[in-house]
Amino acid sequence: MKTKEELKNRDTTPNKKTTYRNFPMVPRVIFGPGCFSQLGEILLPKRKNSDAPFIFLIDDFFENQEFASRIPLMFNDEIIFVSAEEEPKTEQVDTLVAHINEKFDEKPSGIIGIGGGTLLDLAKAVSILLNNKGLAKDYQGWDLVGRPSLYHVGIPTVSGTGAEVSRTTVLLGPEKKLGINSDYTTYDQVILDPDLTRTVPKDQWFYTGMDCFIHCVESLEGTYLNAFSKSYGEKALELCKEVFLDDLSESESRDKLMMASWHGGMSIAYSQVGIAHAMSYGLSYLLGTKHGIGNCLVFQHLGEFYPRGVELFKQMVQKHQIELPQGTCANLTQDDFDTLINVALGMEALWENALGPNWKTIMTPKRLQGLYEKI
Repeated sequence: MKTKEELKNRDTTPNKKTTYRNFPMVPRVIFGPGCFSQLGEILLPKRKNSDAPFIFLIDDFFENQEFASRIPLMFNDEIIFVSAEEEPKTEQVDTLVAHINEKFDEKPSGIIGIGGGTLLDLAKAVSILLNNKGLAKDYQGWDLVGRPSLYHVGIPTVSGTGAEVSRTTVLLGPEKKLGINSDYTTYDQVILDPDLTRTVPKDQWFYTGMDCFIHCVESLEGTYLNAFSKSYGEKALELCKEVFLDDLSESESRDKLMMASWHGGMSIAYSQVGIAHAMSYGLSYLLGTKHGIGNCLVFQHLGEFYPRGVELFKQMVQKHQIELPQGTCANLTQDDFDTLINVALGMEALWENALGPNWKTIMTPKRLQGLYEKI
C-alpha cells in the first residue's frame, strides 16, 4: 500500500485519453443577512401562470412561527411543512410527488426547499420526480435522470451539509442509502441568509457544522484530491476552524459557517468524501442515526486514518462541551453488524478515495466491524 504522502505526490499529468467530468454549478446565488426578503421578486419572473403554483417544502420547526408569514405566497401556492426528525426517504419523496400531482391540474412553477439538509434534499428530489416518471428509488445512483427537473430554489436554515450546492440528493431507499446524483439535481437558485440560522439549537449547529468539517478533511486527505477540490476544501476547513476554535461574534460565526458549507459542498464536487461518511450511511440505514451525528460518532475513532483531523475534532468537542451519544452499537446482533458493513462497503468510491484502489485489502469486513463496535 502506498502512503498518503506518495499518493499526494503521484503524477496527475493528464494523458490524451483523459476525460474530465463536466459538473453543473448553481447558476444563481444571493448571500447576505436579510436577503430572504428578496425571495418574492426572485420567484415572480419564474411563475408560469396563476394556475401553476410554487410549492414550499419547509421544515416543520417553522410551523406556527412568524417566519411562515414571510413566505411570499400568491394565487394557489402551497406550503407543506415536513418533519426533519428522520433522514429523507425515497418513499417520502414519492408521497409528496403524488400529493402535488393529485392536487394541482397544472405542473408547479417550481419547488422551494427551506430548512436543513433533509429539506434541501427532499426539494431536489421532488423537483426531479415531478418531471421524470417512476419512483425515487429508480433514480438512486449516478446519471440516471433523463429529463431536467422543475425550477427549484434552496434556502438553508442550518449550515454545514453542503446540500445547497451539491449535485446529489441523498435518500434512504428500501435497499440502500444513496443519492440521486445527476446534472439535473443542482439548484437553479440558492438564497444564503445567515439570519435564518439564528434559531438552530447548539447540538444541531455543532453536528451539522461537523458534517462540513469532516467532509473537508476527507476530501483533502483523499486520493481523488486535485487543485479544484483542494482550493474549496482548504477555504472551508479554514472557516470551520475559525468558527469552532476561535472566539467569534455570533454574526461572524453565522456568516462564516454558511460560507464554509458552500465551499465544503463545492470541494467534493470534483473529489469525494471518505470513511466517516461511508460508515455513517450504514448507521443511518440501520438505526436512523442523523447524518451529522453519525459522522461524529464514527470520526472520533478514525485517528489512524485522519490523525490531524481527529485531533482538531476532539478539540472542538471539548471547547463546545458536546457530549457525543454512547453505546450506539452496544446491543447490535451479528446480523445488524452485517447490514452496517454491507451498506458501508457498498460506497466504493468513498473507500477508494480514502484508501486507494486496493482499499478492499485494507478495509476488510472484520476490521470495519471492529470500528463499528467502538461506537
